[in-house]
Amino acid sequence: MVTIVGVRFKKAGKIYYFSPGFVTLTTGDGVIVETSRGLEFGEVVIGPRKVSKDSVVQPLKEVTRKATPKDFKQVEKNREREEKAFEIGLEKIAYRGLPMKLINVEYTFDMNKIVFFFTAEGRIDFRELVKDLANVFRTRIELRQVGVRDEAKVLNGIGACGRPLCCANFLGDFASVSIRMAKDQNLSLNPTKISGICGRLMCCLNYENDSYLKGGDLYSQKAKQPAPVAEPPGIGKEVVTDEGLGKVLKINTMKKTVKVQLEAGRTIDLHWSEVALPDEE
Repeated sequence: MVTIVGVRFKKAGKIYYFSPGFVTLTTGDGVIVETSRGLEFGEVVIGPRKVSKDSVVQPLKEVTRKATPKDFKQVEKNREREEKAFEIGLEKIAYRGLPMKLINVEYTFDMNKIVFFFTAEGRIDFRELVKDLANVFRTRIELRQVGVRDEAKVLNGIGACGRPLCCANFLGDFASVSIRMAKDQNLSLNPTKISGICGRLMCCLNYENDSYLKGGDLYSQKAKQPAPVAEPPGIGKEVVTDEGLGKVLKINTMKKTVKVQLEAGRTIDLHWSEVALPDEE
């Protein structure tokens, strides 16, 4: 077992694990840690706890120190520098006429590196731009191309639900989202209704997907159970109702109902317990 703390470097960012070493830490403390980019300031979001060695990536780096008032002032100064660097970055991009959109600038805590984040349609030759920026800032420059989902995470905004974007406020990682999830939940497949402001499928399609799977595809594997069924048969399955034979068109997992098309062509909505599977010969 090893003792770890979870540190986050930005709001809704990924959580990284460090060893607290001999530093006494609690949730909400600011810390200075060594990362691949250099010294960074982060916030403890998971307090000290013991976990198995196999559950964390080894070797586990130690927290360098607990942040001091001087460190917090340094963070504020860096944010002011980032705003100025952003303006200069825009000017240099416009001067070079590059087809790229600058979305964010980040200084490392020790100011040994500046990272410029941008989006673009394809590959960009920014070698001359890096030289221009290096001549201004006299430090290491990194330009990193990111996707449209990352852009939305940085810029934030209001989703179709009327709430701030999930990715910018609490989602640490982007989960995989597929059109199959929308189909399983009987949602409209109109792209404008199931896409976020980034133009990709909405992350929230993933939130209730497991519940719909349990009510649909997963239960379809149990179609040979005795009738009447307490769980829904799969979509497309033939069932027996009080009004005759029919075929399951849709399943509403939340209401525990199924939409059945009768042989006569009429459709009816029934509770799961009101349908039965035909006897097998």
